[in-house]
Amino acid sequence: MNRPTMKDVARAAGVSPMTVSRVVSGAPGVTPETAARVGQAVRKLGYQRNDNARSLRQKNLGTSTIGLVVDDLANPFYALMARSVEDEAHRRGHVVLVGSTNDEPQREREVIAAFTARQVDGLILVPTSGSHGFLKRQMAGGTQVVCVDRPARGLAVDTVTVDNRAAAGRAVTHLLGHGHTRIAYLGDRYDIWTQAERHAGYRDALAAHGIPEDPALVRHELRSQPQARAALAALRTLPDPPTAVFTSNDVITLGVLDALGDPAPLGLVGFDDLPLAERLTPPLTVVSQDPVALGGTAANLLFSRIAGDRSAPRSVVLLTRFVIRGSGEHRTAAGPARG
Repeated sequence: MNRPTMKDVARAAGVSPMTVSRVVSGAPGVTPETAARVGQAVRKLGYQRNDNARSLRQKNLGTSTIGLVVDDLANPFYALMARSVEDEAHRRGHVVLVGSTNDEPQREREVIAAFTARQVDGLILVPTSGSHGFLKRQMAGGTQVVCVDRPARGLAVDTVTVDNRAAAGRAVTHLLGHGHTRIAYLGDRYDIWTQAERHAGYRDALAAHGIPEDPALVRHELRSQPQARAALAALRTLPDPPTAVFTSNDVITLGVLDALGDPAPLGLVGFDDLPLAERLTPPLTVVSQDPVALGGTAANLLFSRIAGDRSAPRSVVLLTRFVIRGSGEHRTAAGPARG
């Protein structure tokens, strides 16, 4: 069945479409008897006002919707971020449309096109690795954009990130301080900005201790737990295997945890905290970032732009926490702490 229209309601109530419009929008000038007749017809037909069409007719009105585009909503990190954005939007009477890209630029364009076709007032975007110059046309048309977790290439907009490079450097320095010099790096795709930053922090820490990076200990392109598990297994077959591992995100950490104690324990520090991490054996030492703070900060910036703020784009960098629990404190056989 076709969705009932305003003309259908007008016909059923015996009034003009203009009268129906006044009743639905709460405008004055309609008698109580007529309003009651229109209301009865609305309920009988199941009519719902098309706010998108209404906003197109009245350019000064928004749609009270925003779009949130993330990597993978199934990832608990992005789920918490989405909830934070939704809470901020709800306080302002807005609805959030959410889509995942799986870090695929083409899929990202499709999701953004679907949201902008619905005339969202703004977008909060976790950018993929592609160029985002295509968004300039939507921005020129009034769509506000804020990036979160990563900056967008080719786009000057507000951006909210964390101190990825410094935090990764601190994690690796912690492992070095427990006598480890053979430290493996397990990362996601290198073309993802956060991953490149975290690998740079790994290299910074090694260089600061006079240790050259060994390419045999570095693995990129790990997109799943099985891939991370297989990467660790391969590393342990090296003639000079690692004694510690730095994992660049929670998915990789989970894969490593599956085989961490077999055949011998390894030092481990992961980027991103995990539920029940303190109950593992040993408890997991992590770089902890706050997805709720990331989402809330990005939402506040976006609603400020929607309200009319036209100041220069801002870059907000939130600090992470280093949580020591035990897995990164496993010492080598030599055992001396350094630094």
